[in-house]
Amino acid sequence: MGASLGGIVGLLTQDALAAEGGAQALFRALILVDIVPQIQQGGEKRVRHFMAGHPQGFATLDEAATAVAKYLPNRRRPSSQEGLRKNLRQHADGRYYWHWDNRMMAAFARAGEGLLHERMQRAASRLTIPTLLIRGELSDVVSAEGAADFLQTVPHAEFVEVEGAGHMVAGDDNDVFVDAVKRFLAKL
Repeated sequence: MGASLGGIVGLLTQDALAAEGGAQALFRALILVDIVPQIQQGGEKRVRHFMAGHPQGFATLDEAATAVAKYLPNRRRPSSQEGLRKNLRQHADGRYYWHWDNRMMAAFARAGEGLLHERMQRAASRLTIPTLLIRGELSDVVSAEGAADFLQTVPHAEFVEVEGAGHMVAGDDNDVFVDAVKRFLAKL
């Protein structure tokens, strides 16, 4: 299961493993969370800008929560910031940093959006394992048309759209998200 960038990695890894004949041993199924080859450029840029922001980290969890609140203004801010700990790592200097590596994000940008999307489309067209696409109804990264294109490319894929959720589907409606994943996994 991969959300956003994790979904890109999962899709491309599945394709690379399948090309080598080893995919079935590692991946039994693939769940893509709000990611398809036809990504909306505006939403993608907004995500990339957020991910590249704050390279100096955060002094406190509350400071990180404020950054998230600015990024997701429509989401209610949790009363506790403790949930952010799973998305941050604390360095020896005491500051909190996102788990992702900004150098990796820069490498993606240098690789060129067109090439990445082309590789993702090719990988999607070769998917044979059970696949579930979960899309946030209000996503600015995956449009309804992008989801429909993916489902046409991968006709065996199942699809769930989470009402009222944006790109951060699991965080926007975790109960609906988890139920969709459980239903899919129960069929395997």
